[in-house]
Amino acid sequence: MSANLSPSAQRVQQAILDRGFQCEVVELPGSTRTALDAANAVGCEVAQIVKSLVFVTAQTHLPILALVSGANRVDENRLAEIVGEPICKADGDFVRAQTGFAIGGIPPLGHTHPLRTYIDADLMSLPEVWAAAGTPHAVFCLQPAELLALTGGEVVKID
Repeated sequence: MSANLSPSAQRVQQAILDRGFQCEVVELPGSTRTALDAANAVGCEVAQIVKSLVFVTAQTHLPILALVSGANRVDENRLAEIVGEPICKADGDFVRAQTGFAIGGIPPLGHTHPLRTYIDADLMSLPEVWAAAGTPHAVFCLQPAELLALTGGEVVKID
């Protein structure tokens, strides 16, 4: 593991390694806070960026993680149908409490608490994708099947 990574990025790298994968976290000089920023920074298509969006269920207040192609928007009504109750976007405090990370750098794994995870089906047809790795400057590349294996998520159509 690179000693040059920030503590949050190191935490994500360790979570990857702990699950038996070899994906390498890199920290870039430019921001990867938005899907377009990230695509420009790594030189890929916006669709290959995995947006990590945290929602909260309206009645049970459970965290929901949606891993979405950078080219897509979440249909919140569709996601609520899948989840089985209304949802709303989580605020920054809730996101940090549940994941241990700030909005703009939420990785698909390594969270403080387990999150029910849904993966945008459109990501599964891509040769490789890039996900946030704990900071607005850290990312890692992986194959969609690895994303599924790392997160234990459910593949759904959510756009």
